[in-house]
Amino acid sequence: MAHRATWPKIAATIPAVLGFVLLYQVTTYDSRYAAREAVLRENTALPSAGARLRFAATAYCKGEFTASGVWPRRGMAAADPVLLPVGSVIQVLDEPPYSGIYTIMDTGPMIQGRHIDIYMWNCSDAQRFGRRSVEVTIIRLGWNPRDSTINTLPSHPLPLSELEKLR
Repeated sequence: MAHRATWPKIAATIPAVLGFVLLYQVTTYDSRYAAREAVLRENTALPSAGARLRFAATAYCKGEFTASGVWPRRGMAAADPVLLPVGSVIQVLDEPPYSGIYTIMDTGPMIQGRHIDIYMWNCSDAQRFGRRSVEVTIIRLGWNPRDSTINTLPSHPLPLSELEKLR
C-alpha cells in the first residue's frame, strides 16, 4: 500500500519541478535581456542634462588655444561638439585623482563620438592615464545655464550620493 501512495506524489512533483525550472529559465532570460538593454541604452543614448553615459577617455597635456579661445588648464576636457558642445559641464566618475567636474572647452579632429580628452598639466600623468572607459554624468549641455541639472554648479566634484539625490 505504501507503494501505491508514492506514485501519485511523484506524478504531482514532476510537473511542479518542471514548472519551476521553466519559470527560472524565463526569469534568467528576462534579466539578461534587461541587462543588455541597459548597456545598449548607456552606450547609444544621446547626451542630455542629467544623463549618465559611458565614454572612452584619454588625456592630453600640450596645446595652446582651445576651441573656445582660452589656454588649456586643469578642469578642461575636449569632446565631439555634436555630442557635447563647447561649454558643457560633465562629471567624470573614475578612480582618484581623475574623478571630478570638467568643462568642455576644446574639440579636435581625433575626438569623435563618445570620446572625451581630459587636459592634464603633466604629460607623464596623461600617458599614465592611457585610454579607459569612464562614466560621465552630464551636468550642463552647452553654455545655457537653463540646460543644467541643478541651479548652481558645484565648486568641487559632487559625490555619487549627491548626484543620485538630484535625479
